[in-house]
Amino acid sequence: MQTAERVGDGTWVEIRQEVLQPGERAPQVPDDTQRVPLELRARGRLVGGGAPGESVEIETRAGRRLSGTLVDASPAYHHGFGAPVPELSAAADQARTILSDRRAGRTG
Repeated sequence: MQTAERVGDGTWVEIRQEVLQPGERAPQVPDDTQRVPLELRARGRLVGGGAPGESVEIETRAGRRLSGTLVDASPAYHHGFGAPVPELSAAADQARTILSDRRAGRTG
């Protein structure tokens, strides 16, 4: 069995923390949701060192200190912003033209 590689102090990491255990959630939550824990995932700079699966502490960009299980070092973002919206592209072009004209002293 291979040992997980340790992560150094100050590395950008993601942690996982169970906030509520199954059954501790609000009564109006659907049954299938009641059966799983409510978890928090947060990213920040590692305080001290640690290895994936270990309990660690992080400091978030907002300066909060949180503890949880180390999930990943240098985590990537996996979200997108969807397809381009043609109307927004046209509005951006118009805004550039207006700003360019104002810088050049043209009004209209």
